[in-house]
Amino acid sequence: MAVHVSLQYFASLRDRTGVANESVTTDAATLAELYAQCDESHRLGWPIEKLRVACDGEFAQWSDPVHDGARVAFIPPVSGG
Repeated sequence: MAVHVSLQYFASLRDRTGVANESVTTDAATLAELYAQCDESHRLGWPIEKLRVACDGEFAQWSDPVHDGARVAFIPPVSGG
């Protein structure tokens, strides 16, 4: 079943997509499947093992299910001083 989710991209992922936020309709069952769809669309270039994911304001697991109305954030590693 397709669900509507809001996506948020940070740092280099935002640079790759050209947007900080977008809304999508997806049939992905898990957050990993959702990221794979986004990677296919935008060529994000990061393996999920290197990223963090958050859902509805809390860190999540890639195996967590995607639900209608979810707010999902993909967070790459960042460095700075």
